[in-house]
Amino acid sequence: MYRSHNCGELRATHNNTEVTLAGWVQGVRDKGFMIYVDLRDRYGITQLYFDESQSSKDLMEKAQKLGREFVIQVKGNVQERASKNPNIPTGDIEVLVSELKVLNGSKTPPFTIEDKTDGGDDLRMKYRYLDIRRNPVKNSLIFRHKVAQATRNYLSSEGFIEVETPYLIKSTPEGARDFVVPSRMNEGQFYALPQSPQTFKQLLMVGGMDKYFQIVKCFRDEDLRADRQPEFTQIDCEMAFVEQEDILNTFEGLTRYLLKEINGVEIDKFPRMLYDDAMRLYGNDKPDIRFGMQFGELNEVAQHKDFNVFNSAELVVGIAVPGGNTYTRKEIDQLIDWVKRPQVGALGMVYCRCNEDGTYKSSVDKFYDQDDLAKWAEVTGAKAGDLICVLSGDTNKVRAQLSALRMELAERLGLRKPNEFAPLWVMDFPLLEWDEETERYHAMHHPFTSPKPGQLELLDSKPGEVKANAYDLVLNGNEIGGGSIRIHDKATQAIMLKHLGFSEEEARAQFGFLMDAFEYGAPPHGGIAFGLDRLVAILGGQETIRDFIAFPKNNSGRDVMIDAPAPIDDEQLQELNLKLNLKS
Repeated sequence: MYRSHNCGELRATHNNTEVTLAGWVQGVRDKGFMIYVDLRDRYGITQLYFDESQSSKDLMEKAQKLGREFVIQVKGNVQERASKNPNIPTGDIEVLVSELKVLNGSKTPPFTIEDKTDGGDDLRMKYRYLDIRRNPVKNSLIFRHKVAQATRNYLSSEGFIEVETPYLIKSTPEGARDFVVPSRMNEGQFYALPQSPQTFKQLLMVGGMDKYFQIVKCFRDEDLRADRQPEFTQIDCEMAFVEQEDILNTFEGLTRYLLKEINGVEIDKFPRMLYDDAMRLYGNDKPDIRFGMQFGELNEVAQHKDFNVFNSAELVVGIAVPGGNTYTRKEIDQLIDWVKRPQVGALGMVYCRCNEDGTYKSSVDKFYDQDDLAKWAEVTGAKAGDLICVLSGDTNKVRAQLSALRMELAERLGLRKPNEFAPLWVMDFPLLEWDEETERYHAMHHPFTSPKPGQLELLDSKPGEVKANAYDLVLNGNEIGGGSIRIHDKATQAIMLKHLGFSEEEARAQFGFLMDAFEYGAPPHGGIAFGLDRLVAILGGQETIRDFIAFPKNNSGRDVMIDAPAPIDDEQLQELNLKLNLKS
């Protein structure tokens, strides 16, 4: 038996108990006649001590040779500490060691294994197995386990069945790029790793499973950001014989349950917002509604003067920054520089101070009088003491720019509080979106999303106006889940694929298996998928997902710990009937 107790378990009630512990050496303090060792495992830290007056010379010498991260086993007697440590659960006791065994030595770690480490991101990624020993990472992984376990408990109690679907599937041209896997046994042919189990979960509904879920790994070969990984995990769900309202109610229930079970927070309201309103009021389809600063469209009150910057713009839009009139001119100039950054792309920013005496002072006073500026304040909801920030330009671009500014200001003002949770359903997305590069429409969600009832005929005349029977669940400005009511008949699916540019032959080759299944009594069905990585991060009070993943990739999609991706040898290439075309 390597241990009778773990390193976070012992209390004053264990005094005078003989124990066996095992773990890693967190630190050693050698006082000469007394040696203290902090022993750490997943559960906590226990202080050990070696006393020259009670320990053999051999034992003291062994203790003196211990280094950080040595793996050791000790036997000893639990004693009450004379100088207690209230900062750790085991702080009332220590263990007088009678036997010490070094199970494995350790090189000096490349960074300190402490909550606040001296290791940078790249170094900690390379030695991720050491980083996991640190409490912040370890606790994040335990937190992820709790969220996943609570999810399984809730969905199982609601009658959902967990079913595994294949990882080696067929590549499809919709969505992000696939990761492809060559087949050795089928020369010149390839599998793809799934971007989601979408078609399989629909086939499970055809198969009569009624309620399905899966916590499943998915893969997308796309550019990465702080909240993106090439492999990610979904809580994937599907239900048969349901309408949109059934799905919203079920997954409001899941979200309430997780917030209560994991965070101790009770949420009553799940507001609903149309996609068009989200874009108009917040500039994006995943608004953070923990704070205000809604957009005010100013075309009618700003395009009647000789200020050509506004007059030539498709949209003039502003927000009221609460208390922003306290900003100095230097601070406002810094904001203007911020929106001019390439990542935001604005050409400039007009501002207007709302003074406490009811007057206004703007950066364009040459063109606008007090009555004009009062109308700006009315449209944006600005009050005395606020600052109005105004951007102008093409509608889609300027909304995205002002949305970025809104979030940056909220961050600076401390309005994005991680312990506050504001869920929101965004509804009625466009079914299709125009791609300038390919000059054709693409499915905004995926090709299996049904249009809103009565809008199918608009696909021929006004495809850009067709709304999808789709919904996203947003939490604190992040999309945590998205889904739709699916197409469940062959004729409608064929029409949809036609409008996405598939010929009948291409549609048959790519999705014939699904359309065939629809001819065998496919029930009405719909579903949703939550991004588990992102959901866990938000519930844990973070915006980025990397610390909640055991072995994440870096921003280039590389695993720097195992050095992947990596070349394969010529013999493997020959087995796979592949040749590499290396450019000099």
